[in-house]
Amino acid sequence: LFRSVSSQYWWQGKIEKADEVMLVVKTRAVFLDELIALVKQNHPYTVPEIIALPIIGGNPDYLAWLDSETK
Repeated sequence: LFRSVSSQYWWQGKIEKADEVMLVVKTRAVFLDELIALVKQNHPYTVPEIIALPIIGGNPDYLAWLDSETK
């Protein structure tokens, strides 16, 4: 469980500070563009942090479930 995340970042010429909530979404690369569009459409920030991390391994049962649930 992620509680709030304290962020400090450079934005429009000054350092900003904000308490934020981290959202983790598990899906497949084929859906990444659609997910990015959805987050940008619904997020209050002009430039929300959206990053994708590769899955290089894991529990085979979980990875099979993830694949079957994201078709």
